[in-house]
Amino acid sequence: MVIAITAIVGSMVAVFLRAPIDSYIAQDRRARLTDTADTALRRMGRDIRLALPNSVRVESMAGVVYLEFLETRDGGRYRAEGDGTPGNDNLDFTIADASFEVLGPAIDMRAGDLIAVYNLGIEAADAWNGDTLRPYAGTPGFRTTIALTPSTPFPVASPGHRFQVVEGPVTYACNPAARTVTRYWGYPVTAAQATPPAAPATSALIATGVAACNFIYEPGATERGGLVSLSLDLSQDGETVRLYSATQVSNQP
Repeated sequence: MVIAITAIVGSMVAVFLRAPIDSYIAQDRRARLTDTADTALRRMGRDIRLALPNSVRVESMAGVVYLEFLETRDGGRYRAEGDGTPGNDNLDFTIADASFEVLGPAIDMRAGDLIAVYNLGIEAADAWNGDTLRPYAGTPGFRTTIALTPSTPFPVASPGHRFQVVEGPVTYACNPAARTVTRYWGYPVTAAQATPPAAPATSALIATGVAACNFIYEPGATERGGLVSLSLDLSQDGETVRLYSATQVSNQP
């Protein structure tokens, strides 16, 4: 009789405890999904804010959405007037100028860096076509004179005499079929958007459990900038969370 009563009491306790336990497990699952989605969107937003003006582009291919841009690391102002001699080395837009001086602090230059000047993202002034990009030709280190390997002059001078240091292209690929968001970097600049980037690209998983996603780029959302809208749905064991983020990008070169 004691065993029977104990079993009955245990069953009743289990019935009353099941709902709170299930609720706690579901709440923990939603919290983990939200944290994963938020971390992914924050990482993407941080990168997008470093995009070279007018370099963001979005493409969809076979159900995968690709967001690509040229990531900058630094920038400054170039000397616009001078005679090209050391200590007075201006950036000449009438020739394929091989160097210019930085007006301001030294720039940390690295192997593989690219120099961009007044990228407009239009025909004959588009970084993706190589119009407004020139490879850095000097040695790594902090430099006040930037050496270039030009074959042609930069097409357009910057009204503010500004330049940007570009590390290279970055792609975020959202693949709901594979349930992943992947970041690619370390591959060459190409006129046609790579979907996905090929070797020697390096990749890293940013999020898993992706159920759906959408990347939208509006280049003229504001007077001087664009807007990248990101939405991400993550799901696990029947639980789904959706997060949305909007990141402004400067299109003022």
